[in-house]
Amino acid sequence: MRPRPTALALALVTLGGVASAAQGAVNAELGQQTGNATLGAVVNNLGGCLLVLLGLLALPSMRTGLVALRRARLPWWSYLGGLGGAAIVVLAAYAVPVLGVAVFTIAQVAGSSLGGLASDRSGLAPVGRLPLTAPRIAGALLGVAAVALAQTGRPIGDLAVGVLLLAVLGGVAVALQAALNGRISAAGSAAAGVAVNFVVSTPVVLLVAALAGAFTGPSIRWPSGWHLYTGGLLGVGIVAALVIGVRAAGVLRTGLALVGGQLLGALLLDVLLPQGPGARLPVLAGAVLTLLAVLVASRGPRAATAPATGTPPPPPAPPASPVPPQSGPPVPERSPSGPLSAGPPSVAGAGTDGDDGAVRVAPDDTPVPNGKLGP
Repeated sequence: MRPRPTALALALVTLGGVASAAQGAVNAELGQQTGNATLGAVVNNLGGCLLVLLGLLALPSMRTGLVALRRARLPWWSYLGGLGGAAIVVLAAYAVPVLGVAVFTIAQVAGSSLGGLASDRSGLAPVGRLPLTAPRIAGALLGVAAVALAQTGRPIGDLAVGVLLLAVLGGVAVALQAALNGRISAAGSAAAGVAVNFVVSTPVVLLVAALAGAFTGPSIRWPSGWHLYTGGLLGVGIVAALVIGVRAAGVLRTGLALVGGQLLGALLLDVLLPQGPGARLPVLAGAVLTLLAVLVASRGPRAATAPATGTPPPPPAPPASPVPPQSGPPVPERSPSGPLSAGPPSVAGAGTDGDDGAVRVAPDDTPVPNGKLGP
């Protein structure tokens, strides 16, 4: 898969962020109506897996990408990106009631920014190594500040240090998810990256839901609204946008563009939903500042290396060898008035004829015992 232009890729990621805001609202409402918060994640992942199966039948790029993955022989940990998505779903279900929406969101974005800087610096994403420069650090900090501004007025719970650290780790897991899925897409295709993400994350989500008692107890009453079951479709689009963005722009800028899109999506939901609070200036300002953070983080040097797969780039070709000097005894140098002397070739013993400057060597220049040149 050829990398997309950076501006186009980040625009797709921003749209993926808008879809992410809608996905969060849909999954939360589905979990509330069914009586178990994890059921929204279950429906989300099962819907994504169903679309992956349909993609295997309809998309040659997914099949060829999976075949290319088998030939690429990436390290086993390259396939674990889906665990990051499963981790943040699980952590959100338990951390939001404790920390509140605002603190959890800020902690998650701080973790994803930290993870994005580390992933880009280590060259984990397929875009290559990106140095830890002042503009990139400033962009990450500006993104966290923008999210903090956008969360003004949202509920705040207990600032439990342990849960707060878990929320930060959840953000780091999201950054690692984007980086690893990007490696998969670079070795195969974007469709293959989406497929691997859902295949890996779905068993974990099902296990967590089972441990939470989602499949035991009274029978589940599923709501009738069709829009509540679109989480899987939205999830496929989000993961596809992320794998494209990471390959073109790296993990940090992709994560910031995703957060900016999430804030824009939240603003649209607040305006469009019948019971929404309407447009809120802090959310709009936070979205604009987050997109500005993407521009700030883009300043500075580009990637130092850009491996296309999990294998390191080939070493540079050695410089061309200089022409070896000629071997053998030195050529004798003739002097018009003295004995032979060893040294580099010269035009001694040659003369000029006339004023045209042409050098003409006299024939049969052989030395005689007195040191002069004779016929």
